Amino acid sequence: MVSVILAGGGTAGHTSPLIATAQAIAAAEPDAQITCVGTARGLETRVVPEAGLSLELVPAVPLPRKVNADLFKVPFRLAGAVRVAKKILRDHGADVVCGFGGYASLPAYLAARALKVPVVIHEQNALPGLANKIASRFAVAVLTSFPSTELPGARFEGLPVRQSITDLAEAGRASQAAGARQEFGLNPDLPVLLVSGGSQGARSLNDAAVDAADRLLAAGIQVLHVWGPKNFHDGLTERDDPATGARYVPVRYVDAMERAYAASDLMLARSGAGTVVEVATLGLPAIMVPLPIGNGEQARNAKPLVDVSAAICIDNSELTADRLVREVQALFAAPGKLAAMSQAAQQLMRPGAARRVADIVLAAARKTTARKAGGER
Repeated sequence: MVSVILAGGGTAGHTSPLIATAQAIAAAEPDAQITCVGTARGLETRVVPEAGLSLELVPAVPLPRKVNADLFKVPFRLAGAVRVAKKILRDHGADVVCGFGGYASLPAYLAARALKVPVVIHEQNALPGLANKIASRFAVAVLTSFPSTELPGARFEGLPVRQSITDLAEAGRASQAAGARQEFGLNPDLPVLLVSGGSQGARSLNDAAVDAADRLLAAGIQVLHVWGPKNFHDGLTERDDPATGARYVPVRYVDAMERAYAASDLMLARSGAGTVVEVATLGLPAIMVPLPIGNGEQARNAKPLVDVSAAICIDNSELTADRLVREVQALFAAPGKLAAMSQAAQQLMRPGAARRVADIVLAAARKTTARKAGGER
């Protein structure tokens, strides 16, 4: 039996591929012991246990963006987190550590290096994060979601997505659209714009969508609006346009995001790696509004879709209700363009990433178990 440690968390961009890989490992080797490592401040504290996976926690060590007193505390905090990670790896007899970025990954990577446990990294974004940049120098495999990601020894394998996304891609969104719309209380016969700023929501997308909603409903375009837990409030209610029958449906959060995708014909979204890969896998045309802060990774994530005309990209500063209404109405008035965007998206991403990543992780783990067995003889 092999023992696999999967590290990462914070947002769905890290937790979703982690869970998808865990599921693929369990399917390939049912006896494998799988332990996830996250922090108390991330989405993983809810979604990982809900997926039936074991979760251990290490202290979060955020890196301040400015030079201040907290910056000088980072080495001490990191050393403490690494000590906790070492104990987790020892307690579980780790044969391999696979990290997906986020606060939990760097302590796990450094603990693994100190204990001579092989490291596999998977980078979701086109522009790599700090933890994966560091670990790429000593990892036995460096895997990426996008072919253009610059890391030493990088191999483009695609982004692991949940089996439910793969199943929907194989079945086709159109085959499940009517049923999914009814689940959300939408009119099954009218088109749907899905709005989602990711697991935490996005204020600029929310503001533009709610201000545009009445005009979209009047045009016969429904809106399924995923606000995000921090932004949703009790004053948000469903409504419809009496003349067209189109409905506006606000929701706090969607756990089974594949049902929201199935209900939709077009998406307004941030361009986190998970969203980019999932809409590409499903052939869901998108209007992408990259997060304007950070190191520009979201704009880089969106570029492959934009380059093949599978998505439209709008700067955050240019997203207004007027612009949104104009873009959405133009796309729904040209069904041939929507169909072409869908086809272009599905040709972009390699399917089966979860299984490929799982196979690479298991191969590294088996080498460790073979080495341990050799040392015991």
